[in-house]
Amino acid sequence: MTQATRTVRIGSAHGLHARPAKLFAQAAKEAGIPVTIAKAGAAPVNAASILGVISLGIDQGDEVALEASGEGAQDVVDALAELLLTDHDAE
Repeated sequence: MTQATRTVRIGSAHGLHARPAKLFAQAAKEAGIPVTIAKAGAAPVNAASILGVISLGIDQGDEVALEASGEGAQDVVDALAELLLTDHDAE
C-alpha cells in the first residue's frame, strides 16, 4: 500500500478555525483514502473529521504532520498541504 507523509506549516492567519478546518476536512473526505493530521506532541486525528481537526487547536505557524495511505496518497498529501499553506483568512 502506498503511504505518504508531509510536514506543513499552517498559513491561515487565524489557524485552522471553523472555515479553513471545514475546507480541509471536506477535501480529506473527498480524497477517498485514510488521511490523518497531527500537531506536534498530539495524537493524530482523522483529517476528514472537522471536529477532530478543530480539537487539535492549530494556530498560524504551527507545524502539522499529514499522513495518507492508499492509491494516490502522495497526490492527496500534496493537495491537502496546499490547502494548509494558503491563508484562507486573507480572501
